[in-house]
Amino acid sequence: MQRNALHRLLTTLVITVAGISGLLNAITVLAQNWPAKPVRIINPFPAGGGTDTFARPLAARLTQSLGQTVIIENIGGAGGTVGASNAAKAAPDGYTYFMGAVHHTIAETLYTKLPYALERDFIPMTLVASVPNVVVVHPKHGFKTLKDFMDFARSHPDQLNFGTAGNGTTHHVAVELFKTLTGLRLVHIPYKGAGPLMQDLLAGQVDFAFDSMGTSANQIKAGKLRALAVTASSRSAIIPDVPTMTEAGITGYGSVTTWYALWAIKGAPQNATDRMYVEAAKAMQQADLKQIWDSQGAVTGGQPSAEFAAYVKAEIAKWGKVVRDAGIKIDL
Repeated sequence: MQRNALHRLLTTLVITVAGISGLLNAITVLAQNWPAKPVRIINPFPAGGGTDTFARPLAARLTQSLGQTVIIENIGGAGGTVGASNAAKAAPDGYTYFMGAVHHTIAETLYTKLPYALERDFIPMTLVASVPNVVVVHPKHGFKTLKDFMDFARSHPDQLNFGTAGNGTTHHVAVELFKTLTGLRLVHIPYKGAGPLMQDLLAGQVDFAFDSMGTSANQIKAGKLRALAVTASSRSAIIPDVPTMTEAGITGYGSVTTWYALWAIKGAPQNATDRMYVEAAKAMQQADLKQIWDSQGAVTGGQPSAEFAAYVKAEIAKWGKVVRDAGIKIDL
């Protein structure tokens, strides 16, 4: 009787082990065949914004190379943190990715409470695009150079105002860094988005802004705005006559850009993230995508994940200091 019981136990164990082995083999096969279903990229900003400019052409190219539809899902709100929170809670199965931006490195310090942590909950994959910001003033002012602007601001404290797309946005912290380095006293006018800001800037209601090249370039070329400096480490091919901040005499400003990047969900299978990275990097080198990037004055991404991870860490530290020094806080 004991022998029969032992036989039944051993048989059950063999069946169980075989079942587990079969399940693991099935999971391995599915992972090797990634992607076996549509892939989702969460864009944490409303449709039609700067992130979409790069996310949608990239998704279209990835759909071709991966053989599965790559869907862009816009989940906007709270400066990109609502979409980031949704992405952080997604299943780490290699089928959900996150198209974040420089805003998310600022948010790490800016918001008093975040339901996620960028470095804890995501796998940094690669930079997608980096768009320089540009210091633009309304032509009603006679400033020809950044020095002209600074000389006037220094002798007329609190008389020049700057517009931003809102508290804690890249428009805002870029000027706060500038103020820290120069000691200038400038008045902040926060708007609810870049659109209303641009309207008042063109109307002369706002004196200047540190705006994205993508939205200001056409206005500069049309003579409706005057560019005094670009905030990247090198001049822009779109407006090559405009100096960088360093060339204009601002020591320590470095490179400040509006950049967009791709993250995976922490725990995603490496074979899936590896292939996603390879295909994304290849896509960004294609002529049609490069043409879109060039039209925005953007530098193309594609660097290795380890390099991008180091960049994210440095950006979190840099903007954390600016946010703390400026005393900016936002409650979710």
